[in-house]
Amino acid sequence: MYEVYHRTPVGIALITADDTHITKVSIRDEELEETATDSPLLNEAIKQLDEYFAGERKEFDLPLNQPGSAFQQQVWQELLKIPYGTTITYGQQSNKMKNPLAIRAIAASNGKNNLWIIVPCHRVIGSNGSLTGYAGGLWRKQWLLEHEARVMGTGQTKLAF
Repeated sequence: MYEVYHRTPVGIALITADDTHITKVSIRDEELEETATDSPLLNEAIKQLDEYFAGERKEFDLPLNQPGSAFQQQVWQELLKIPYGTTITYGQQSNKMKNPLAIRAIAASNGKNNLWIIVPCHRVIGSNGSLTGYAGGLWRKQWLLEHEARVMGTGQTKLAF
């Protein structure tokens, strides 16, 4: 297992990988020092995250692997289909998955996503347009959505809670 800490506009990212896949991206609240890595895979993840934050990348091209049930894997695959700069509600996500009664289970699975930003759970919002349920904190979810809206030059650039 390999790991690196990398500074982003929303905090220090902890990025972990095995020999072939990125296994986790999370943002830490602690004020940690950046670290270096000689892992080509971690360096590529850093490069792609930097491009995302610079507004130069809208999709990630990394080998990903996070453990989870078949249902969780299905939920996370659905998250990857949400276009950059757009949002959907938990209800819309459950309808897209042809499982409209599973809203709470889908929301719980979104919350277990360990590949923040890359698997864009921040693009799922409440049915009334409110920001809900982001493990990294609602201020980060808001920042990410506003960043994507600014880059796209469309939509809302200031979201209300």
